[in-house]
Amino acid sequence: MAGKSWFLYLIECLDGSIYTGISVDVESRYAAHESGKGARYTRSHPPRRLLAVIEYADRSAALKAEHAMKKLSPAEKRGLASALAAKV
Repeated sequence: MAGKSWFLYLIECLDGSIYTGISVDVESRYAAHESGKGARYTRSHPPRRLLAVIEYADRSAALKAEHAMKKLSPAEKRGLASALAAKV
């Protein structure tokens, strides 16, 4: 039996910062961030918009990608989001 896909997502916050997270349900997780019930970071840095979503086969792959993504600068994250949007 195949497991659920996991997703890495990038949220642009009102102050211009970028939050990176993982979830199996990005839509409900983003709603939690918007309502102040998500991560502590997005409670003090409210979301402006969802920048990007990338699908992974499992939680382990998503966690590794999240770790790598958090090492990137905000400019690099925005560049990646733009490149992903151009492919759609």
